[in-house]
Amino acid sequence: MEIRAHKVNGERIAEILSDDIVIADAGDGLDLLGDLYYQEFDRIIVHERNIIPEFFDLKTGIAGEILQKFSNYRVRLAIVGNFDAYQGKSIRDFMLESNKAGQINFVDSTATALERLA
Repeated sequence: MEIRAHKVNGERIAEILSDDIVIADAGDGLDLLGDLYYQEFDRIIVHERNIIPEFFDLKTGIAGEILQKFSNYRVRLAIVGNFDAYQGKSIRDFMLESNKAGQINFVDSTATALERLA
């Protein structure tokens, strides 16, 4: 796993780059959040491919557990990916509402993620 640091409008944003799953459960999410927060990042970009696919099935509760950690610590998160495969009404509504609130963002590119988090 590589952490690419971005600085936009004075904000430090960490982008996680990996070929592997980085977040498989709430513990992984909390570990990542803690590690990056310790490095003075309070904005994080994670790619969809680095999150366990079950995250996107809201019935599993994994998304709620993980994202609650980010909300509790007030760390903003952008998840970058192609979300066309997720056609369920619940997940689509969840992504839409998350994007409106701005704490958690589901976006299609790193450039959009940086814009939203800055």
